[in-house]
Amino acid sequence: MARPATGTQSVDRAAELLTLVVESPEPRTFTELTKASGLAKSTASRLLQALERHGFLLRNDAGEFRPGALFSLYALRHEPTDGLVDTAAKTLQRIADETGETINLAVPRAGMVVEVAQIDSTYLLSATNWVGMDIPAHCSAQGKVLYAFGALSPPEEPLEPRTPNSIVEPAALERELRRVRQRGYAVSNEELEPGLVSLSAPVRTRGATTIAAIGITGPSARMNDRTTAYGKLLVEETNRLSRRLGYSA
Repeated sequence: MARPATGTQSVDRAAELLTLVVESPEPRTFTELTKASGLAKSTASRLLQALERHGFLLRNDAGEFRPGALFSLYALRHEPTDGLVDTAAKTLQRIADETGETINLAVPRAGMVVEVAQIDSTYLLSATNWVGMDIPAHCSAQGKVLYAFGALSPPEEPLEPRTPNSIVEPAALERELRRVRQRGYAVSNEELEPGLVSLSAPVRTRGATTIAAIGITGPSARMNDRTTAYGKLLVEETNRLSRRLGYSA
């Protein structure tokens, strides 16, 4: 005879059902949830009813389950990037620990790049605090990533240079974006500020939708010899994070 579930087991099983619904791109049926979770129908029914009763799940007219009102309420009370910053925190820290350089998370906004999180460099000679700043997309590695992978629309007119290295002509920028797509990461070599080099790779979700970019920034004296190694690290870490967000290559 099977033993009744303990309180912890019930929480774990309810959490599994909730995860199946929240991570699914489409509403889930009762049959799909019981099959995916391996739970008895009676147990699944009891847990789903409890989740629905407390606002974690909602059933549509067809009886399928989707995330409930609590998720919408949370989203309305917080900045859209709050959850992303929290989810990406361990990824940013791993990259920072590996490189010692300044690590940033950026999102697209109104044709610009907005930095929403940063881990400072361990070196005395390092980048500034970029959080909250709007950065021109065409001369930053993160901006190139957001252009290349569809989060921002590339410009159709010549742009203003920030340094002699800035790429300002649309045709030249498009050639650069093709290289970004081929290798999976972007490089800005003294294009935003003299002596400053940055690399970046995309953060993606379901449907290969790019929602953000993670970058490594430091002085050219340290960065130039490490570009390839840091680019590989960024691709590995952003792909790992993207898979957590539902991305499938």
